[in-house]
Amino acid sequence: MIATQTHPQADPDPNTLAPLPTGLTSSASDPWARQPPSQQQTLKTEVCRSGVGLHHGQTTQVRLKPAPPHQGRQFVRVDLPHCPPIAADLTTIHPTLLSTELVAGDAAVRTVEHLLAALVGLGVSNVTIEVDGGEIPLLDGSAQGWVAAIAEAGIQTQEAAVTPAIVLSEPISVQDGDSFVVGLPARETRFTYGLDFPDLPAIGNQWHSWVWTPATFAESIAPARTFGFAEQVESLRAQGLIQGGSLENALVCSREGWVNPPLRFENEPVRHKLLDLLGDLSLLGSLPRAHILAHRAGHQMHLEFAQRAIAAQT
Repeated sequence: MIATQTHPQADPDPNTLAPLPTGLTSSASDPWARQPPSQQQTLKTEVCRSGVGLHHGQTTQVRLKPAPPHQGRQFVRVDLPHCPPIAADLTTIHPTLLSTELVAGDAAVRTVEHLLAALVGLGVSNVTIEVDGGEIPLLDGSAQGWVAAIAEAGIQTQEAAVTPAIVLSEPISVQDGDSFVVGLPARETRFTYGLDFPDLPAIGNQWHSWVWTPATFAESIAPARTFGFAEQVESLRAQGLIQGGSLENALVCSREGWVNPPLRFENEPVRHKLLDLLGDLSLLGSLPRAHILAHRAGHQMHLEFAQRAIAAQT
């Protein structure tokens, strides 16, 4: 999630990095409503995007296609024999560094979190995600490009009720040192995230709290870009990571300040952590009805919390 060199975009189509569409919050009755949907939703038509993957550095193409009720969000590796599917749920999780990877048999797809955050954040329950490689394009480092793609395709309400979300009846938590994710019973789906980097004044201590609705996701969470630290770049690249990272698709912070300002929000880093958390919790199918608080957590802890939330329902 770190970069210091420029890296040309593989797809020159300006729609790949299109700004957020206008009119997303025009009324409470459209797909960009200010209330979570009660019915399952899919896309009205298919839409395609391509770009460079963060870690592999390879160009891949993603095609988002409508899917029937109850299918869920499903990846399909169209570049592999027999086009194996990979369900976007907790059964396919594979441990990895600095991203979320899903594996089914010999098929894998990595860095799925931003796309999945856009889908769950906008209430898209069912979608087939065809990809011709092992990593989802990073685009500009946020979910904004995926929101624009979904808006281009349109959202279709289906004749099936949303699968009931996990509802917490008592607190649950995972913790490692001063890093934690806690879920508290609540009447709505709310997230609060905190970061604390005392040695990096440009980030410092940040908190952001947000109640999930599709409209507010598109406005205040989706545009937040991934970020990383200048001093870690060479080490990560030596490990084969962030091969596709650049100053065009990640914010980079040093002890002196931001290498590539300006920021889209004063607290853009912590908003991006919320984006990652949504992408990881999307593997539950629906976002939990709870107040979820996290501090300095990462993908592994997000996923451990999701597993704990499942266990709390049994």
